[in-house]
Amino acid sequence: MSELNLETSRLHLRSMRASDLDELINIFGDPKVMAWFNADPFDLAQTQQWMERNLTHQALHGYGLFSAILKSEEVLIGDCGLERMILDGEQVTELGYDFRSNYWNRGFATEAAIAVRDYAFKVLHLPGLISLIRVGNQASRRVSEKIGMQFVVKTTQHGIPYWKYAIENRTLTQQ
Repeated sequence: MSELNLETSRLHLRSMRASDLDELINIFGDPKVMAWFNADPFDLAQTQQWMERNLTHQALHGYGLFSAILKSEEVLIGDCGLERMILDGEQVTELGYDFRSNYWNRGFATEAAIAVRDYAFKVLHLPGLISLIRVGNQASRRVSEKIGMQFVVKTTQHGIPYWKYAIENRTLTQQ
């Protein structure tokens, strides 16, 4: 599979690689990030397991989570991408993101999410996207709203309450 690349003004989004492990620990080993998962910070083995699950998804579907590289510093500051899943008995594609807490509140998640949304709609021609946001995570809720998603319903996945946001691919309906 060839590497996927997206560019924004400040970010280079590329297919996640196994070599990203040492930088991904800076996200998932961060207590502020993991607080939104109601989980302890990941150790290296847990981060590797998370990464391998995403690499498997990427190989299976041809897309997955992109590693978000800050161009000005050439450092991996987050991930943003797509994951196919079954939700309430329906096949959906989630747009999700995780960023290092020291890069929060600078618009990086929104910038990355817009690029991934556009890729999903214009290149992959997906009919729609959802985002599952932990109830209470107002910052992630704002990102979803900024990229055009709308609140659908409060739902539960694996016993965890989420706000479900969704957006339809209007480029498909206009053809």
